[in-house]
Amino acid sequence: NTDGGEDLRMKYRYLDIRRTPVRDNLIFRHKVGIMVRNYLSEQGFIEVETPVLIKSTPEGARDFVVPSRMNPGEFYALPQSPQTFKQLLMVGGLDKYFQIVKCFRDEDLRADRQPEFTQIDCEMSFVEQEDVISTFEGLAKHLLKELKGLEFGAFPRMTYAEAMKTYGNDKPDIRFGMKFGELNDLTQHRDFKVFNEAELVVGIAVPNANSYTRKEVDALIEWVKRPQVGASGMVYVKCNEDGSFKSSVDKFYNEDDLKAWAERTGAKAGDLICILSGKANKVRGQLSALRMELAERLGLRKPDEYAPLWVVDFPLLEWSEEEERFFAMHHPFTSPKPEDIPLLDSNPGAVRANAYDLVLNGNEVGGGSIRIFNQELQAKMFELLGFTPEQAQAQFGFLMNAFKYGAPPHGGLAFGFDRLVALLGGQETIRDFIAFPKNNSGRDVMIDAPSPIDEAQLKELSVQLAN
Repeated sequence: NTDGGEDLRMKYRYLDIRRTPVRDNLIFRHKVGIMVRNYLSEQGFIEVETPVLIKSTPEGARDFVVPSRMNPGEFYALPQSPQTFKQLLMVGGLDKYFQIVKCFRDEDLRADRQPEFTQIDCEMSFVEQEDVISTFEGLAKHLLKELKGLEFGAFPRMTYAEAMKTYGNDKPDIRFGMKFGELNDLTQHRDFKVFNEAELVVGIAVPNANSYTRKEVDALIEWVKRPQVGASGMVYVKCNEDGSFKSSVDKFYNEDDLKAWAERTGAKAGDLICILSGKANKVRGQLSALRMELAERLGLRKPDEYAPLWVVDFPLLEWSEEEERFFAMHHPFTSPKPEDIPLLDSNPGAVRANAYDLVLNGNEVGGGSIRIFNQELQAKMFELLGFTPEQAQAQFGFLMNAFKYGAPPHGGLAFGFDRLVALLGGQETIRDFIAFPKNNSGRDVMIDAPSPIDEAQLKELSVQLAN
C-alpha cells in the first residue's frame, strides 16, 4: 500500500513500480498479451505492423499531428486506429490480420482515459457478422477460462434499442437488475405537471433501499441534480414491508397508482423506487448514471463476477443538431444492415449498422463491424456524411481506388487492451496496468510532457506559433 497520491505516484513512477501490486499488474498485462498473440496465431491470424505516421482525416476524434521537416507546411497524423490499412490488407489477400497496436486520440480526457492507448486490432475476409462474433467470443472465453477459471456458454445479445430502453446505456452492466420501467401511461393521468409535461417518465427499483432515511434520499436527489448528471429532481416511492407505499407525490397519486408503478419497475417489499422525468434521451442517461452509482454503493458491482454481453444493431448514423448533418456512429467504413440499404435514400436516420460491441461488466471492451467493400456504397456513405465527391477523393481516394481492384467482404473488431487487462485483473482503473501513464490532463508528470520546443526547431519544422 501507499499513501502517495495519484500525481506523486506518477511523478516517481519508477519507484511506484517497485511496489508489488504495480509490478504484478504489469506482469499480468504481459501474460494477457502473450495469450492473445498465441490464441490468434493458432486461429490463423497474421500479425502485421501498420504505419504510425499517417494522414489526418476529418471524421472521429481529433488527431495528434506531427509536422514534417522535409515537407514544409505539411503534417502527418498519429493513427486513432489502423482502420483503412487493415482494410487494404484484406484487399491485398491477407485474410486474417491482427496487431497489438498503439493508437492516439487528442480528445478531452474523461477519468481513466489515456491520449495513447493499446488495441488488439483484428480483421477477417469472407466473413459475416456471425463469423466475427464467434471468433472473438472464442478469444474472450479463452481468456476468462485461462485467467479466471470461468466457463461461459454463448454470450447473451441485446439490440442497441433494447439496451437504451432497458438500461439507458449502450454498454449496460448486467451483473445486477434495476431494469428501467417506463411509466408514462401510469403517471400522466393525474394533476402532476412535472410528469404530464415529460416526454419520458421512467423508474428503477433499488433493492432493499426502503430503509434509506429522509436525509439519505435527499442526498440522492442532490446527487442527480449535480451538473455532471443534470436531472431537475427525483420522485421516490418507498415499498413498505406490509405491502403499503409512501411516496414524495402522495397528494397526487393513490395507493393503486403506486402499486402499478411497483409492478412496472419490478419493485418488491423493502425496495425504493427512484423516478426521473423529462426529455427521453437525457432522462435515460441520467437514470443510467443513478443506477450505476446505486449499484456501486450497494456493492452490486463485484469485481470477481463477470457478465459479458454483445450489443448489436446500432444506428448507422447520428444527427448533430449543432452542425445539422449526420455523423457516422462508428466510422464511415461501417456497412449498413443489407436489409436497411434502401432506407439510405428515404430515411437515413433509421438505418442500422452491421456493427457489434462486446461489453463486460458495464464497460465496452471491444467493438467492430462488417465493412463496406463496394465502391458505390462507400461513395453514398461519404455523401450522407456531407463530403463532396472531391473531398471524399482527396481524403479517402486511396481506399476507393483499392476497391476497384476487388475487395472481399470483410469485417473485424478491436479490443481496448488496457481496459480488457484491467477488468480481467479485477479492477477498472487502466492506469494501474500501464507502465508510464498520463494523468487526467494528458500530461506525463514524470518527464514533464508535453513541453515547449526550441525556437530553432520550430523554424526548421516551418511551424509558427500564434501569439
